[in-house]
Amino acid sequence: MPNQLETQIEAIESKLDAVVDTGSDDDLFVASYLRGHFDLIACKLLAMPQADIIELNEHVRASLDQAFAKGELESHDQQKVGRLWEALIAS
Repeated sequence: MPNQLETQIEAIESKLDAVVDTGSDDDLFVASYLRGHFDLIACKLLAMPQADIIELNEHVRASLDQAFAKGELESHDQQKVGRLWEALIAS
């Protein structure tokens, strides 16, 4: 039986996957970029029995912050990625 974190990760994955079917090219770019960060962190946290959604959020935000500080993506794309993550983590 999946734990709470696994269930939440699966829900986020499902929403990111749905962008492929319903999103614009821009939406697909933003979701794909976020998916790379999310997948790496989710995989690591699933190996940690006490990890939770709070840690997932903190780690994804830190990963994005580091990438953006290195100049990855234009400012408007950074904002779109951030808004998408906010929407996913809030749901």
